[in-house]
Amino acid sequence: MQGDFAMHAAVMERLRAPYLLVKHLSELPDLAGLILPGGESTTMLKFLSSASGLGQAIKNMAAQGKPIFGTCAGAILLANEVVNPPQESLHLLDISVERNAYGRQIDSSVRAGLCPEISDEALEMVFIRAPVIRRVGANVKVLGALDGHPVIVRQGNIMASTFHPELTRDDAIHRYFLAGVDEPER
Repeated sequence: MQGDFAMHAAVMERLRAPYLLVKHLSELPDLAGLILPGGESTTMLKFLSSASGLGQAIKNMAAQGKPIFGTCAGAILLANEVVNPPQESLHLLDISVERNAYGRQIDSSVRAGLCPEISDEALEMVFIRAPVIRRVGANVKVLGALDGHPVIVRQGNIMASTFHPELTRDDAIHRYFLAGVDEPER
C-alpha cells in the first residue's frame, strides 16, 4: 500500500520495536498490531476495496482486538463517515472526518498541542492536507485537541490521529500505541 510507511518504520527502529512492512495479505494474521500510514486515502481505499481481501483482513484484526493506528489518511480509512467528498471507509472508528479540512498542500503546518494521556509536554503535530474530526461518538476518547477539534482519538483498540507523528522526533505517540500492542486489553 502506498503511504508514509517508511517514516513509521524509522520510528519503530528508534524505539527498537519489532515491525514488518506488510507486503502480502498472508502476513496480517500474525501481526500484534497495525499502523495505517498517511498518504492518499482514495488510492489506499482502492487497495482495501479490491478483491485482495485486505480491507476484510484489517476488519478481522480489529474484531480480534488487535491495536490499529491510523495517521492522517489512515484516520480517514478508519472513520465511520467521510465527507468532502464522501467516500467509503473501513467503518472501524465512530468518528466523522472531513478530508483536507486544514487546506491544500501549501497550507501544511507544524503546530504544538496537548495530549495529556500521552505526554506531559506539548507534542509537535505535522498537518499535511489533514482531515478534521467533525464528530466523535460516545465511546470515542479524545486524547488530544487543537483549536477545539480532536486531533488524536481512541476507541478501544482503534486509534487515529489527523496529523503525522512519524514526521517528528518525539516518539510519545508511537510509544503509547506500542503499549496497547503489548497490552491489548487497554
